[in-house]
Formats: sequence, structure tokens, C-alpha cells
Amino acid sequence: MEASLKIGDMAPDFSLPATTKDPLSLSEYRGKMNLVVAFYGMDFTPG
Repeated sequence: MEASLKIGDMAPDFSLPATTKDPLSLSEYRGKMNLVVAFYGMDFTPG
């Protein structure tokens, strides 16, 4: 199991599908602007 990130740690690169169907990766934005990533897991789930 990987260790959790701590405040100030650099997030590892990852890619996610966007609404445009083109994947977006964290590395595209690194050093260019602030970025907030939020995961909202309640839509389309029974919880």
C-alpha cells in the first residue's frame, strides 16, 4: 500500500477522461496554474 500524501507533497501524475472525451493529465497543468481536483462519488450510486 502506498503512503498517503502530506500537505505540500507533489501529487503523482494521473490522467482522467474529460467531458470532451479527450483525456486530461495533471502533468499538463503542473507549474502553469493552481488546480483543484474533487471526487464526488454520490451520483449514480446507491449511497
